[in-house]
Amino acid sequence: MQTQDRLGMLLLVSVLATILLYMAPQLRTIAYPLILLSTYAHEMGHGVAALLVGGRFVELSLHADGSGVAYMALPATRTAAAVSSAGGLLGPPIAAAFLLMAGTRRHWAQPVLWLMSALSVVIVLWVVRGAFGIFFVLIFAAICAVLARWATSLVQQFWIIFIATQLGMAVFSRADYLFTPYAQTERGRMPSDVAQISAALIGPYWFWGGLIALCSAMVLFWALRFYLRAALPRSTKP
Repeated sequence: MQTQDRLGMLLLVSVLATILLYMAPQLRTIAYPLILLSTYAHEMGHGVAALLVGGRFVELSLHADGSGVAYMALPATRTAAAVSSAGGLLGPPIAAAFLLMAGTRRHWAQPVLWLMSALSVVIVLWVVRGAFGIFFVLIFAAICAVLARWATSLVQQFWIIFIATQLGMAVFSRADYLFTPYAQTERGRMPSDVAQISAALIGPYWFWGGLIALCSAMVLFWALRFYLRAALPRSTKP
């Protein structure tokens, strides 16, 4: 199978599988870990953003209801508060873009899987707290390691593209969170990320939600364009 045909098939199967998971009630048990995966990427986005503004990533908690919380120690500035809040919202689309681009090269699949596995173990040792979150992240690390060690390159590539598709779709399936002032977690109701950005900067929360939705769509569009350029056959001059 040619590279272009393989890439097109992998993306098509990933999208169709994702649509089926979201639409078929019988498959919601399978879709549940994928929701947790998008929460994991979201909370990691908060933590990475905190580090970028000179703060500390203190703790990451994942809960059985699909919610999560990132605890950070930030510089006492409005910019730091806004950037760390926006980081969680931009985490899934940025991760999806990275994986989608990595999925265009078959020889990249195994190193990327080893990297995801190793980083997840480090993250567990570093910031993940609570039995549920530790269990979930370690299971994800184990799956990536098993695929990196024993799966064929086609299966490795599919897993990367499938995860990218899940994170990309989560941007839209959970878009209502961008336009609400509160977030309901296992630990109670908390101000949403866009509400915290609004409190740190000027403008209503829905304005920041719309701006982040636009930025997320642009990141995903750029990554998809990169992927399709690799997937579609190039025309040749006579």
